[in-house]
Amino acid sequence: MIPKNHPRYQSLVLRDKIVKAHKNGILADSGMIAHGRGEAFDYLIGEVTSAPAKEAIRTAAAALLLADNPVLSVNGNTAALAAEEIVELSRFLEAKIEINLFYRTPKRVENVEKVLKKAGASQIYGTDSDNLKYIEGIESPRATASAEGIFKADVILVPLEDGDRAEILVNSGKTVITVDLNPLSRTSKKSSITIVDNIVRAIPLIKEEVLSLKEKDINSLKNILKSFNNEKNLKESLKIIEIKEL
Repeated sequence: MIPKNHPRYQSLVLRDKIVKAHKNGILADSGMIAHGRGEAFDYLIGEVTSAPAKEAIRTAAAALLLADNPVLSVNGNTAALAAEEIVELSRFLEAKIEINLFYRTPKRVENVEKVLKKAGASQIYGTDSDNLKYIEGIESPRATASAEGIFKADVILVPLEDGDRAEILVNSGKTVITVDLNPLSRTSKKSSITIVDNIVRAIPLIKEEVLSLKEKDINSLKNILKSFNNEKNLKESLKIIEIKEL
């Protein structure tokens, strides 16, 4: 039991979810390392959603609303930390949810699927290994994608993504939105829209922006996209990181 008055309460709660997800076969070993790295960056940005992150979140919401076939990609870390929020966002957007795992095994896919269904998801793509297509140019195990999901998507939200796939997806003409606490990562640099924030804060804020922008006309949404520069936003995010003297 983590006492709520502990100064690191929220961080420890998330850490506990990650540990349980690993024990339950949802998360690969490397997922725990990835979470720890992200946790360190979250400390450095003050564990709050910065102004650059809010701008990226608004842009992401606009891109998702403009999409013809939006898809929300889910890996083990995302399922462990934000399954309910992802499912809720998919309903607001009428977006598909697809499981995509780097260390893919039938059992892990089954475990992540159970988490998503418990969170309320009805249809989940990427579960049938026999019906996956390969995205040309990706060497990693995450080269597969559902034919009706990521493979044909025009806009993809891929939280906690790996850089090689993000780059290939962008090069294939897709708008790639990622949530990554490390503004220096390859994923952050290669994605179309990078939200430098913790996924547990970012996904609910994307939903809020979707609700705020859904009545806007197409031109207004397109103008939001046009005014966004991912490289500039990442530089602004880096300025937030400040190591103070002890």
